[in-house]
Amino acid sequence: MKLVRTLAALVLVAGLAFAQTVDYFSFTTDQAHVDELEALIEVFEAQNPGITIEYTTAPFGDYFTRLQTDFAAGSPPDVFELNFENLATFASRGVLAPLDDLLGAGGRDVFYPAALDAFAYDGVQYALPITFSTVVLFYNQDLFDAAGVAYPTDTWTWDDVMAAAEAISAPADRVWGIYQPVQFWEFYKVAQAAGGGLQVAPTVAIDTPENLAALEYLVGKIQAGVMPTDAQLSGIANEDLFANGQLGMLVSGIWMFDRFAQSSFDWDIVVEPGGARQATHFFSNAAAIADASPNREAAWKWVEFLAASPEVAATRIESAWELPALSLENADTLAPYLARPQPANREAVFASLAFAVNPPVVDRQPELQDIVNQELEAARLGSKTPAQALADAQRRVEALLAD
Repeated sequence: MKLVRTLAALVLVAGLAFAQTVDYFSFTTDQAHVDELEALIEVFEAQNPGITIEYTTAPFGDYFTRLQTDFAAGSPPDVFELNFENLATFASRGVLAPLDDLLGAGGRDVFYPAALDAFAYDGVQYALPITFSTVVLFYNQDLFDAAGVAYPTDTWTWDDVMAAAEAISAPADRVWGIYQPVQFWEFYKVAQAAGGGLQVAPTVAIDTPENLAALEYLVGKIQAGVMPTDAQLSGIANEDLFANGQLGMLVSGIWMFDRFAQSSFDWDIVVEPGGARQATHFFSNAAAIADASPNREAAWKWVEFLAASPEVAATRIESAWELPALSLENADTLAPYLARPQPANREAVFASLAFAVNPPVVDRQPELQDIVNQELEAARLGSKTPAQALADAQRRVEALLAD
């Protein structure tokens, strides 16, 4: 009996010695999904005895400042979330653990390729994608019916958009044909659709004829009166205008599905129309491991669980917590999402992936985006012509990257 108690004590001590706590920092877990995260942590801990997950969340606006502060203090979380735009900033500093050996060749097949590739830097995989979103064209079927305009299709072009927007617009009644933001996240993609794109390496190519056509298309909606000005918006968010039945079309992300579900009118989506070609946003968030983590094996298990486990995928779909970034071959996993009644054309979410493009990313990404946004705003407000705005953006970005 004494020997049994001694062996039991040794097992207990050994278990405690190998117990590990993984610190997890998240910006994708807002208050609406804390319960889901805690439930998933319980599942993971049951599957992985000896590993405990302790999480912290922060809103996106504060998240990266806090994360950089943690790294500067020498106490980064074991696992933390990254978006595509910030990967280069952290990877270039050597603070991320490489994941290629842990992932293995076969592990790559689990993920949607563009999502996985987005989190590689200099040929090294530094994070696993945990969610993705695409941008689509929302349209108000009631306003289209009232204007006698046929509904958009996946083959629409910018000319079709403008024609429909002109037919629907009635600014005197506070109804407009379309809203499409004039900012970095729209422009980089619209520039690609125009046959151009924002190139920042090895040389800067922003002021190009194709990019000018893209910016003229964006601001042209305001000039034509089919998109509200800032004064006409009167502080109302563009998504609220759509939800109120005041917009015929809206270019926005699939995260708006729940926001519009309670609208009093019928609506649906299509793949975003193109110019010379089609191009649309691809947003993705990922989980990475700090290179300094003392719990790398346990941290990897948590990252792999977040990115690829059936439990997480099912929870994300059920709770509208973005979409798992899994290969489209995972038909059984995605079926419940496609089966939801609204919008009816949910297939457009995945059809958009064929046209997904990523923005240019540099180590000084926030400064790059600020410059481009400042010049786009000048064009939107009319204080600069589109040609002037692009010429100034070209000059300023060249100076930034030469510094």
